Amino acid sequence: MYLYCHREADQLCNRIRWTSRAVGALPPVAPPWFNFAPMDSSFESLRGHLLIASPALIDPSFRRTVVLVTEHTEEGAMGVVLNRASPVAVADAVPHLAQLAEDGACIHVGGPVQPEAVVALAELDDASDSAAIALGDIGYLRADADPAELAGGVRRLRVFAGYAGWGGGQLEGELEESAWIVEPAEPDDVFTPDPDGLWSTVLRRKGGPFAVLATMPPDPSQN
Repeated sequence: MYLYCHREADQLCNRIRWTSRAVGALPPVAPPWFNFAPMDSSFESLRGHLLIASPALIDPSFRRTVVLVTEHTEEGAMGVVLNRASPVAVADAVPHLAQLAEDGACIHVGGPVQPEAVVALAELDDASDSAAIALGDIGYLRADADPAELAGGVRRLRVFAGYAGWGGGQLEGELEESAWIVEPAEPDDVFTPDPDGLWSTVLRRKGGPFAVLATMPPDPSQN
């Protein structure tokens, strides 16, 4: 995983935070989710799946979001919101990553946890270049990655400010409450050029009654 924070980036990330809670600067060490205990054989991990916010989920931090689950064990889960783009350019927030991103790429708001931390997901020619694989050839950039060395091996890149996290059993509880609709993720979901339309797109793909749900406007009173 690539986690980056300095004064200029922190000031830029302040512009796109969706919470007012102050969070201290993230130390440059491996985050705790890489230390999850081994899973019980009966545990079903949702890593590589999408969590699509259902109408029952009214928390403004996650309403109508689509979250890619990048890690999920009995100890907890983490992921990034895929459909909340910010007005902050990658070139402004983390300029040395701009060479790996498409021209004009923006920072996406990955979640309410540690919003001053920049998290980068890349589709890689060599998966071993990632800190952890999330889906197929898509994984987190390593903290010590040299963008110049990776330039030829990164097919696509998306940069996020913050991430979403759940403690042990918390995500399972939300699933029991029908807060989320689960769907296998596809690589194009991560790098969608239309993040605003992703919620409807993946519901239509799931089909059945979910395709009908996909037509629900952001404001149900308009229906």
